[in-house]
Amino acid sequence: RPHRTELYEDPPSGCWPIVYSPDYNITFMGLEKLHPFDAGKWGKVINFLKEEKLIADDLIVQAREATDEDLLVVHTRRYLNKLKWSFVVATITEIPPVAFLPNFVVQRKVLKPLRTQTGGTIMAGKLAVDRGWAINVGGGFHHCSSDKGGGFCAYADITLAIKFLFERVQGVSRATIIDLDAHQGNGHERDFMDDPRVYIMDAYNRYIYPGDGFAKRAIKRKVELEWGTEDSEYLQKVHTHVEGALNEFKPDIVVYNAGTDILDGDPLGGLAISPQGIVKRDEVVFRAARSRRIPILMVTSGGYQKRTARIIADSILNLHGLGLLDKERAACGVGSSSVDQMIRDSAKDFSNLSLQ
Repeated sequence: RPHRTELYEDPPSGCWPIVYSPDYNITFMGLEKLHPFDAGKWGKVINFLKEEKLIADDLIVQAREATDEDLLVVHTRRYLNKLKWSFVVATITEIPPVAFLPNFVVQRKVLKPLRTQTGGTIMAGKLAVDRGWAINVGGGFHHCSSDKGGGFCAYADITLAIKFLFERVQGVSRATIIDLDAHQGNGHERDFMDDPRVYIMDAYNRYIYPGDGFAKRAIKRKVELEWGTEDSEYLQKVHTHVEGALNEFKPDIVVYNAGTDILDGDPLGGLAISPQGIVKRDEVVFRAARSRRIPILMVTSGGYQKRTARIIADSILNLHGLGLLDKERAACGVGSSSVDQMIRDSAKDFSNLSLQ
């Protein structure tokens, strides 16, 4: 019998299935600036959405921190104990001075934000099934597996969200991960290596971290990109392979890892996608899932430039403007005529994809 968790309590029905907490943001004595990650990115996304009047504080779902018991659904006790050593956390987050901080400070200032984002992803998994879609404004720690962290990822939130759904939600027994962060998602790949219930599509720069050859064996649809890949080639590939993936395997949930480190000029991604290209990419994935009535959970993952927060917000506003994000419960949401319309629009839309 699954343990009792607060993460699966129903939020107020008037909320958007957008999950966030101010606790996501990592701030301590400027040390967070030693990593290229914008550790306040998540709060900025929410502020842009508030400015545009899409959401208000009382309309978003407040993320709760994942407890040890929640984390043990996937992680080994041995791994969680390792995080009690500051130098281990320094290695995972790639911020060396963290090694010299007392662990209680590291727990509060670094790991608690990451545990709260992980709780947010688990919550968003159930919300997506209930409402047809959900967005965790954080999460997407795709380099972490059950017993190993790395690449700024200390908890395996994608694996956790899927395992929670498999164990607790009736009718969810197949999942597709669409990982479009610039880096290979080796964490969830290792976790689901021999699990026929999980189909993984991963498009990434083949030359950068983590280059995990073993984990690649878990990828059912591998899209290896060259340095400096640009919009038209990228969007064509994403469209072809997302459609292909969803035609090949019928999942009960899509987990979409929407990293923005594909943005031109990203210091770690090495690709050259424009802001409009990222907005278009998210639209392609949402259309593919929603037109098939497959619940979709989006997490925001990597993105290492100051302008990524604005792009994520613009993308969410675009999805809303296109009717791909509705506030009502999905049960009373997409009628078949609007689904047909969405499919027609999608085809039409894609034929004139000569991006401005």
